[in-house]
Amino acid sequence: MRLFLLIVIFVMLQACSKPEIEKKTQVRPIAWKQVAASPLEQIRTLSGIVAPVEAAKLSFEVYGKVDHVFVNLGDKVVQGQELAKLNELSFNLSLQSAEAQLNQARASHREAKNEFERYRKLSQQGLVSQSGFDNSKAAFDSTKSAVAVAQAQLEIAQKNLADSHLVAPYNGIITKRLIEPSQQVATGQAVFEIEGDHGLEVRLMVPETLIRELKPQTQLNVHFPVLPNLTIAGTITEIGTRAESANAFPLTVVLNQPHSELRAGMTAEVDFTYEGMGRTGFKGLSVKVPVDALGADLDQKAFVFVFEKDTGTVKKRYVQTENVFNNQVFISKGLTEGEIVAVAGVAFLRDGQPVTLLDKHTQRFN
Repeated sequence: MRLFLLIVIFVMLQACSKPEIEKKTQVRPIAWKQVAASPLEQIRTLSGIVAPVEAAKLSFEVYGKVDHVFVNLGDKVVQGQELAKLNELSFNLSLQSAEAQLNQARASHREAKNEFERYRKLSQQGLVSQSGFDNSKAAFDSTKSAVAVAQAQLEIAQKNLADSHLVAPYNGIITKRLIEPSQQVATGQAVFEIEGDHGLEVRLMVPETLIRELKPQTQLNVHFPVLPNLTIAGTITEIGTRAESANAFPLTVVLNQPHSELRAGMTAEVDFTYEGMGRTGFKGLSVKVPVDALGADLDQKAFVFVFEKDTGTVKKRYVQTENVFNNQVFISKGLTEGEIVAVAGVAFLRDGQPVTLLDKHTQRFN
């Protein structure tokens, strides 16, 4: 009876025991990138001032008293639009006087011409002296010159009358109004300032250490402190050839597109990207990897995980970093072009860990 009870207990224990689950090594999928050689880029940001591409101070070419002002500060104008005019009385009187002088000169010229023709015919017949003929010819030539002078005076009077009306040289906006009606203005005195609607540019000074890296038509990114979310591409259009204050050279960058919130006088920051030298003095081609691909040991030595196709594992490899630009790290030693590195979850990987390459067309959700 006792033996029978032992057998029953043994059978029950065997029935209750679970089969052992075979442990398998987990293969982790990784986000990856195949690295390529890239020039070692550096970036430097300089501040400048936003200015209109086209701007001018407007003035009358004649002096006189302001009769009427047609525009105000901030008004938009079109090319040829009248902005202001001077009192026309004196200009009209000058024009009438010039017209009268021209008519008188023409009458004198006709009379001298008839006299000259008469003397010429008589001289051919030998009926007048040579001196008499010469005097008639001189009088004829003199009146001819007088007509030309009177014609020029008339044209000057006409121009002065036209110049008493100030018009916009191009489409734009009035940024300053410096005159009022009944004000006396002198020739060349600024009465308006206008900015054209041909776009905006950034004017800045570039140090001598950077000017040799720049070329016309180079594309740059421009930021604005008062508009932190705005970035506009710009094009270098002018590079100064002579240093000004503090050995800096003037530079002009035209903004490639307009923006309604930008105003002349605002501060702008221009990013200059150029091939430079790494922090270890390295120059030339380097390998560029995302910042997330980089890890650091306790002694601050940087490393990446490189995928080995033969073994299907990742290997920890120390690298020499040179520069960081746009969330990309430039590496001069430790990686070669064409190798595959893990670009995410580096903190969860270990040396020699089996992995698979994540299909880049498959979106993952954590």
